[in-house]
Amino acid sequence: MRAKRQRKQKKNVKTDSTKISRRKKKKKKNINLKFSKKGTRRFANIKVIGIGGAGGNVISRMFEYFPRGVDLVAINTDVQDLENCSAKKKVYIGKQVTKGLGAGMNPELGKQAAEESREEIAKSLDGADLVFLTAGLGGGTGSGALPVIADIAQDLGVLTVAVVTKPFSFEGAQRSQIAQDALARTKDRVDALITIANDRIFSVINKETSLQKAFEAIDEILKNAVLGITEIIVSPGVINVDFADVKTIIQNSGPAIIGVGVGQGKERALAAANLALNSPLLETSNDGARGTLFAISGHRDMKMHEVNEIAKLISENADPGAKIIFGTYYDRRLAKGQIKVTLIATGFGSLLGRNTSLFEDFGASAGNEGLPFQKQSVRMNPGLRKERGEEKTSQEKESASESEEDIWDIPTFLRRKRRK
Repeated sequence: MRAKRQRKQKKNVKTDSTKISRRKKKKKKNINLKFSKKGTRRFANIKVIGIGGAGGNVISRMFEYFPRGVDLVAINTDVQDLENCSAKKKVYIGKQVTKGLGAGMNPELGKQAAEESREEIAKSLDGADLVFLTAGLGGGTGSGALPVIADIAQDLGVLTVAVVTKPFSFEGAQRSQIAQDALARTKDRVDALITIANDRIFSVINKETSLQKAFEAIDEILKNAVLGITEIIVSPGVINVDFADVKTIIQNSGPAIIGVGVGQGKERALAAANLALNSPLLETSNDGARGTLFAISGHRDMKMHEVNEIAKLISENADPGAKIIFGTYYDRRLAKGQIKVTLIATGFGSLLGRNTSLFEDFGASAGNEGLPFQKQSVRMNPGLRKERGEEKTSQEKESASESEEDIWDIPTFLRRKRRK
C-alpha cells in the first residue's frame, strides 16, 4: 500500500513537471512571436487622389494595375461622374455649393466645394506618408479644388506630389488661363509638381488615332508617372530604394519629371535609359537636375555592365553636383529580355522660368513642332551619341547649316531687333 502511494506521488510530480515545461515552452514561443511582430517592417502608406472628372478617369485606369497597400481615392463635385469611377473610396464634395452637378468651368466653385468639405478630405488623407494628387487642369473641380486639397495635405505633413495635365491649345485661351492660375496656386503647396501638356500627345500619335485612344494615351501617361514612383518604393530590390530615398529627392523639390523607358535587344540598357530621358510628353528634360532617383528593373539575366551604362548616361545628364540615388529590382511582369528604367528628376529651380524650351534637345524637332496629328521626329540624346562614338547625321548637319544660312539672310537691323 505504501509502495503504491509512493508510485502515485512520483507520477504526480512527473505530470506537474511536464506541465511546467510545457508552460515554459509556450511562454518562450510567445516571446518569439512578440519579437517577430516588433521586427515587422512598416510599409509606406501611399494614396492616389483623383480630383474632378479627369482625375477620376486616371483612377479608374490605375485600378487593376496598382500594387496592394496603395489606396485609390476619387474626389468630385459631380455625383454621376463619381459613381462611374472604380475607386473604392469616394469623396463627394460641395453638396451645398454644386448640388452634385459639377463645377463646370468655374474654378471658384471647385474651390468653394473643397473648402466646404475640408473635414471629409482630411479624413481621406489621414495616415498617408505619400500622396499623389492627379487632375486635368482647365475645368472647374480639378483647377479649383487641387490647391485646397494640396493645402490640406501640407497641413497634415504629408509628402505630396501633384501630377497634372494642361489643356489642348484648341480648347481656347480661357481654359489655358484657368490651368495657369491653378498651377500658380498649387506649386508652393506641393513638394513636387509634374506637368504634362496635352498638346504633346501629337508627338506620339498619328492621323489614324481615334479621339478615345488619344485620351486613353494621356491617362496612360498620368498612370505611368504615379505607378513609376510607387513601384520604386514598394518593390523589394537587389539594391533597394525605400521611401526615405524617394523623400530625399522629392521633398520641397518644385518642378519635377518622371520618365519610364523599356529596352530590348543587344543595346537594351542604353535604349531604356534614353527613352526614360527623352519622353516627348514631358515639359522639360533631365538636363541640369539637382536631384535624380532612378530604378532599373529586369530579369535575372540583367548584367552589371548594363547597370553601369544606364547610371553613366543618366549621371551625365544631371547637374554635376546632383544628389543621385539608384536601385535595382527584379520584375516578373516584364517580358523576357526586357530592361526597364524609371527616372525621377527634380531641383530645376529657375530653369523652368525660361521662355525657351528645355525640351529642345530631347523632344520634337523645331520643323514639326505644333503640327497637329503629325508624328514628330525625336532627336537622339547627345549623351547617347557620345556613348556610342557616333557623329551628327548628315540630315542634322544639313539642317544646322541651313538654319545658319537663314540667320545671315536676315538684314542686320532686323537681327538686332530680334536680340532685343
